[in-house]
Amino acid sequence: MAPGCSVSLHLEVRFEDGFVALSTLGEEPLVCRIGDGTLTPAFEATLLGLEPGSETHIIGHGSELFSPYDESNVHWLARDDFPSPIEPRPGLVVAFETPGGYETGGVIKRVEGEQVEVDFNHPFAGHSLTIRVQVLSVT
Repeated sequence: MAPGCSVSLHLEVRFEDGFVALSTLGEEPLVCRIGDGTLTPAFEATLLGLEPGSETHIIGHGSELFSPYDESNVHWLARDDFPSPIEPRPGLVVAFETPGGYETGGVIKRVEGEQVEVDFNHPFAGHSLTIRVQVLSVT
């Protein structure tokens, strides 16, 4: 696998407690072109040189492989900012629309009365990860 190649692969991402945060195993594989921005350059670097049919396990940190954790991406929102019938609770992932019209996800960290703390960092940022990659094809 090299920059510019089209790749089809299965991906499984586990947090250090064993929780499977993402898996395409048994589902449609991820298809992308190395360098097209689908994957971060740091994550792509771990894939370079892999051949079709190979499988590898990567142990790394989400802040290095996906996105740095930024404390300024954690915000308090009013409970009223959540669309009905969503009842905010810790761990819930909620889709929000930015002022520019883009959709972004946030993970609810805690609820205190009418205020809800939401983390808008990449869900893998700040976590130790074990990533299983099965390369299906490279063209």
